[in-house]
Amino acid sequence: MSTMTTNPPPTVHARLATGLALLSAGLLAGAFLYGWANVAPTFAAVPLDVHLTYRVELMQRNGTIMPLLMGTTIVTLVWSAVVTRGAARALLTAATGLAATALVTTVFGNVPINGEIREWAAGRLPDDYEERLSTWGVFHDIRFAAAVGAFVLLILAIRMARRPRSARAPETADDMRHAATRRAHG
Repeated sequence: MSTMTTNPPPTVHARLATGLALLSAGLLAGAFLYGWANVAPTFAAVPLDVHLTYRVELMQRNGTIMPLLMGTTIVTLVWSAVVTRGAARALLTAATGLAATALVTTVFGNVPINGEIREWAAGRLPDDYEERLSTWGVFHDIRFAAAVGAFVLLILAIRMARRPRSARAPETADDMRHAATRRAHG
C-alpha cells in the first residue's frame, strides 16, 4: 500500500481556466519579450523618422490586441485562482497581481508617452525626446518583467497543484495527522 496520496483530479472548470490562463499569459509574456528583445533595439538602430513612423503604426495594431490579451490574462488567472485550492491558489493570486501590474504600467506609463510620440511623428519633436523614449523603455522593462513573472508563477502553481500531497507541506489537520502517522510507521 502506498503512503503517498494524490490530489483529487482537477475539475473541468479548473483545467479549462488553467489552460486558458497558460495560453494567454504565455502569449502576453512572449509578446513583451519580442518587443523587449527585438523591436526596441531595432528602433534604436534606424533613423528617427523611420523609428517614429514605425512606432506609430505599431501602436495602432498593439492598441487592439494587447488590451484584449492583458485583460484575458487577468480574467483567466483570477478564474484559475478561484477554482484552485491550497498553496497553488496563492501563486495564482500573485500571478494575477503581476499581470495587473503589467496592465497598470502600460495604461499609466507607456500609453501616455505613446500619445506624445504620435505628436513627434507629426513634426513636433521636443528637446527631451530621448529622455522620454528612455522613460518609455523603463516602463516596458517593468511590464515585461511583470508579465514573465506572472507566467512563471502560473507554471509553478500548475506544478504544485499536480504534485502528490506527501511531497508538499500538509494543508489540514487531517493531513498533518496522516503525515505524522506515516513518519512514525515508515
